[in-house]
Amino acid sequence: QVQLVESGGGLVQAGGSLRLSCAASGSIFRINDMGWYRQAPGKQRELVAGITSGGSTNYADSVRGRFTISRDNDKNTVYLQMNSLKPEDTAAYYCNAEIILRPTDYIAYNYWGQGTQVTVYS
Repeated sequence: QVQLVESGGGLVQAGGSLRLSCAASGSIFRINDMGWYRQAPGKQRELVAGITSGGSTNYADSVRGRFTISRDNDKNTVYLQMNSLKPEDTAAYYCNAEIILRPTDYIAYNYWGQGTQVTVYS
């Protein structure tokens, strides 16, 4: 019943910008960490940026200073603002959320978005 829906991917020239959004819906008690991952052809999925429920952030070295992750807890939504895009940023981007479903649960479950393609050309 819980799902994460992504939007905002597309084709962009090098140096341009995109903003990705990911909204969680369904039976949710609490969302802990949220993050953005990406997977380029022939490569492993990697963490791009993460954000805690309190707003603390971390970034991959390759995107630090260019990308900004943020969240709106009232909307259960996480965003990724991507500036100064490079061809090496080309990948499928996936959002992830660590979700507690019930108030008495002791564990959280990871949920993934469907993926959105970002393609950057020179």
